[in-house]
Amino acid sequence: MAGLAAAFGSGAMTNSVAELEDSDCIFIIGSNTTSSHPLVAEKIFKAKKRGAAIIVADPRRTQIASIADIHVRQNLGTDVAFINAMMHAIIKNSWHDTGFISQRTEGFEAFKENINAFTVDKMADVTGICADDIVKIAQLYANGKASSIVYCMGITQHVSGVDNVKSLANLAMLTGNLGRESTGVNPLRGQNNVQGACDMGGLPNVYPGYQPVNSEDVRKKFETAWSFEISKDAVEPDSSEEKSSMGLSADVGLTIPEMLKGLGDGSVKALFVLGENPMVSDPDTNHVRKALQSAELLVVQDIFMTPTAEMAHVVLPGACFAEKDGTFTNTERRVLRVRKAIDPPGEARQDWQIIQDLSSLAGYPMNYESPDEIMNEIAKVTPSYGGISYERLEGDGLQWPCPSLEHPGTGFLHKERFTRGMGLFHVIDYIPPDETVDDEYSFWLTTGRTYVHYHTGTMTRNSPSLNAEMSEGFIEINPSDAEELNLAQGQWVKVASRRGEVIVKIIITDTIGKKVVFMPFHFIESQANLLTNPAFDPTAKIPEFKVCAVRIEKMVKAQH
Repeated sequence: MAGLAAAFGSGAMTNSVAELEDSDCIFIIGSNTTSSHPLVAEKIFKAKKRGAAIIVADPRRTQIASIADIHVRQNLGTDVAFINAMMHAIIKNSWHDTGFISQRTEGFEAFKENINAFTVDKMADVTGICADDIVKIAQLYANGKASSIVYCMGITQHVSGVDNVKSLANLAMLTGNLGRESTGVNPLRGQNNVQGACDMGGLPNVYPGYQPVNSEDVRKKFETAWSFEISKDAVEPDSSEEKSSMGLSADVGLTIPEMLKGLGDGSVKALFVLGENPMVSDPDTNHVRKALQSAELLVVQDIFMTPTAEMAHVVLPGACFAEKDGTFTNTERRVLRVRKAIDPPGEARQDWQIIQDLSSLAGYPMNYESPDEIMNEIAKVTPSYGGISYERLEGDGLQWPCPSLEHPGTGFLHKERFTRGMGLFHVIDYIPPDETVDDEYSFWLTTGRTYVHYHTGTMTRNSPSLNAEMSEGFIEINPSDAEELNLAQGQWVKVASRRGEVIVKIIITDTIGKKVVFMPFHFIESQANLLTNPAFDPTAKIPEFKVCAVRIEKMVKAQH
């Protein structure tokens, strides 16, 4: 979101999923689309059938890579070098859209001067992609009448994650592939309501609709809408702080890595975890465990007893998707109704009811009667949701921005102007991964998902059929590396990083390149995130899940 917002003024997927079918060229980078977003992959398969050129950049030969016209394996963490080299080739060969650049963008000259250093030959050495392939990819993408970029966490989960996204934004602007159907820069969200959670202010620096917390006008708007006044019975600030405590704070909040650091140093006393499982999903699990153990109060609200919930002082049983009313906003900005089918079991309650009671006990009474009433308030305070109501969400829902009741919703963004006015080119230099391999840790590890399980397995590993399909973790290793280490298919190995170690079975496969290994992160028994590096992007604070150095040791005997 930070990268796209800086370039375009909006951090959301620019186009709609259905539009992919009519793209002439689809550039997929950092996305194992068939495993993580199979319905999106279906549209890509249909585009391929129509004759679209499919380009995949991925260190693994995934299923989506197997249908690509060109599949390249970039060295881990070299995406900026690769994209900049593409853009160097595009400018050198005059494949860029000069009209679009002059009429709709700014910052091009400084960007162009910087790109001069990223020659195809030089970047071939950095990326591991041959120069001819870089030029061929650049030509295919630039010359498509409607070229689309699709990316996911293989782009964002790096110390250079925001730079990676800005580079993709540069590429789309350079070729004029924005503001039209079947083009754009299209991030695929990691979970079904990530977009909606962000839209509703689930970020440390904004209120709903990405309205900044450090804007006095915005704060006054929400103070008025919420009749905001903290009860003095609930909060007794020092006299020096009393004035600020009576209004909404202008301070930007903490990201997850900053929260965990705060728990460790005592500046954060309590943590409320809602529908999240950091003991499996966050990097350097040993550090996460110590941080959570430091909390004076840890509250977890979830539908199953996760490893994180097992550490909590208080567990609040929430309701699953089939047990509550509300909305989800999906990856293409589409707001969809969720309807309660069954009652929650036992003492479980809908999330909004729990949050309402906690807020009232904390000194700010909430008195909503239904999710419908909450949705009406969302429309009043969130301009992009201004025309959205439950009545209008019957059927296929609506895509924001939808500012009024007469507005039909927006299929693709930036048609005549960018949200920020002019699109902004950024000067981006290549920054290598935080960690490197050496004689002790000689393999690169990257992590991701499988088609069977979802995120930390909270739900899917409670499904007998899905767990039977894939009941344990694994690590993929190239045949030549396995031979060098004298490893056999299915053998147990110890994988160690500078932070921890796990024991896991190997899968020998040429879908992974030499000196690179892959692990899914779903499995608590062979926990990939015991190994991963907590170093994070300086802007978005997202950790570098996709690159760390490990060593692999053959076990003397098969064991777990």
